[in-house]
Amino acid sequence: MSEQFENVTVVKKANVYFEGKVTSRTVLFPDGSRKTLGFMLPGDYEFNTGAREVMEILGGEMDVLLPGQENWQTFKEGQSFEVPANSSFKLKLKVPVDYCCSYG
Repeated sequence: MSEQFENVTVVKKANVYFEGKVTSRTVLFPDGSRKTLGFMLPGDYEFNTGAREVMEILGGEMDVLLPGQENWQTFKEGQSFEVPANSSFKLKLKVPVDYCCSYG
């Protein structure tokens, strides 16, 4: 997991979800790929994916219910999980979470 990104463009306007409880900024890379760097406050959330997503937990922890699964899994700082394209996943946070999401 990289500590920083070099030679990127950051979109100034924040992506805001769930009445401001989840926010992120989009980072664009020279090769055309993108990531979002975000922060989530405690709560229960459900997200839909268009593209495949890999979520890295940079701080905190969350319980995750992945598509097709019946059991929740806990992911902590330094761990990541993958969500297939065109699916949905659920999150339960008891503490704030800092994250990085990669797409495609």
